[in-house]
Amino acid sequence: MPSESKMRRLFELEGKVALITGASKGIGEAIARGMAEFGASVIVSSRNAQAVGEVAQALRADGLEATAIAANMGRMEDIEHLVDQSVAAYGGLDIIVNNAATNPVYGPIQKTDERAFDKIIDVNLKGPLLLCQRAYPVLKERGGGSILHLSSIGGLTPEAGIGMYSVSKAALINLTKAMAQDWGPDGIRVNAICPGLIKTKFSEALWSDEENLTRFLSKIPLGRLGVAEDIAGLAVYLAADASAYCTGGVYMADGGYAAA
Repeated sequence: MPSESKMRRLFELEGKVALITGASKGIGEAIARGMAEFGASVIVSSRNAQAVGEVAQALRADGLEATAIAANMGRMEDIEHLVDQSVAAYGGLDIIVNNAATNPVYGPIQKTDERAFDKIIDVNLKGPLLLCQRAYPVLKERGGGSILHLSSIGGLTPEAGIGMYSVSKAALINLTKAMAQDWGPDGIRVNAICPGLIKTKFSEALWSDEENLTRFLSKIPLGRLGVAEDIAGLAVYLAADASAYCTGGVYMADGGYAAA
């Protein structure tokens, strides 16, 4: 049926090139697979060259188009190399997913020393800014694109034990809105995704503590932790033409935690 096929096409990513940071596992890997399955050529990136190489190899084994490029989002030279090599590999960029993040401190805010603070800000906020600035001319030349920042529900309300991480994610939300205002005229959409507690290695310090897990689950109306694929589906939507009129948005995927 014509109307059905038109709607389906809104979610397709054929001909698009997507760069996903923090893609060696968890949410980033799931987003990369989701976008590749909808037709995008994906560049998977993280600090660990072997890990992202294995992710790209697994995607190619399933008949999907993927390339691995290692990069540390806390280093400008790595960011420049990542964008330049992505363009060299596929001729351009259409989608950027800033998923790479770090949280070297778990505990009260007074435990965060200057070194930890700098690392959190460098990777969680400065890195996404510099990556997007480097990629901006490429996206503009292609007539626009979609940028996704992976924030957190902690960016809306600070979570106990991850105070400075929450601060960095709150700043990322406002960076999302500022970019959306500035780059909208160029056809570049910028949105933020705020995951709740997703059962990944990154968040293990939160869900592996039985008391903490019970506390979280009691506040989640859906009654379960999220999985990486819960975020991947939303990311595909925000990257595709199905969300063509969406920019500057903050999208929660938290099982209802923020509403409880």
